Amino acid sequence: MIAHARHFHGFTLVELLVVIAVVGTLVGLLLPAVQSARESSRRSACGNNLRQIAIGVIAHETAKRKFPAGYVSGPAGAPDPHTRDRAPGTGWGLLIAPFLEEGAFASRYRADLGIAHADNRDVVAASPAVFRCPSDGGPREAFEPLVESGSPHPSAALLGRSSYVGNAGQREPWSEPLDTWEGVANGPLYRNSWLTNARIVDGASKTVFLGEHTSRLSQKAWAGTIPGAWSHPGGGIRGIAATEPDAAATLLLAHSGPTPSEPGVVHPPNDPVAHVCQMYSDHAVGCNVALGDAAVRFVGDSIDREIWAALSSCDGKEPIPGGSY
Repeated sequence: MIAHARHFHGFTLVELLVVIAVVGTLVGLLLPAVQSARESSRRSACGNNLRQIAIGVIAHETAKRKFPAGYVSGPAGAPDPHTRDRAPGTGWGLLIAPFLEEGAFASRYRADLGIAHADNRDVVAASPAVFRCPSDGGPREAFEPLVESGSPHPSAALLGRSSYVGNAGQREPWSEPLDTWEGVANGPLYRNSWLTNARIVDGASKTVFLGEHTSRLSQKAWAGTIPGAWSHPGGGIRGIAATEPDAAATLLLAHSGPTPSEPGVVHPPNDPVAHVCQMYSDHAVGCNVALGDAAVRFVGDSIDREIWAALSSCDGKEPIPGGSY
């Protein structure tokens, strides 16, 4: 019997190049879809974080008959000459921590010592997951607060980062040396605010309480602030070289505008001016915000600016059409 040899032919170079080209095309088509699905999941997780935080704010009001302050500035001690801030600096995030299943952790914080005290470092330098957006592409480690010049703050404190800020309203009262912000701030969370439900004249469902701010843009904390510290831009976003640092309150809070110094100027979420005192996320075309009824909305950067300013105040009585946000 004569055995016949079998001849196997491999791919020719042309065939191999065609296969590689087809595979590359398929990967190119699938990769954006995979990335989009991942970002959708991260944005949803971010919204869930904000919802939990907003529920904590409401639980604080239910338990204490008032919403948390944006942060606490006490009556004692020498005030910061530029902002009139005083210790302890306890922020809205730490005030609601007991209502976020962080009670045991937060109980170690001593409010009588304040945010900057070394005995509170292990608490205020932590960064609970609920305060971090999965899409936040900025630094995740605790940061050392800086003074206006960029030098380290003399307290040598460390603050855990947050991807979320409280809404102080339209104006920026931290830009003036005010002993009280009453009659100036018109948002739900500001220095020593402690608002009752009755003060949310516009209705909780039409008032933004919280929103996003990526660590790529600037330093933000959840636990509190320190008199004399400043929030500095992070340099992680193109085109913001002219963005300047802002006062200690902006470690925790944001505003929408307009202000007396910028009449008619409103900064909606992800506004390209990218100030350290505005809401800005790492999601495309907008950011998540939490309303006073714990509803979470994704507000696009194309929102009508007057509507955004109206949502930022809690007592302006501005008309807000349904479906406009």
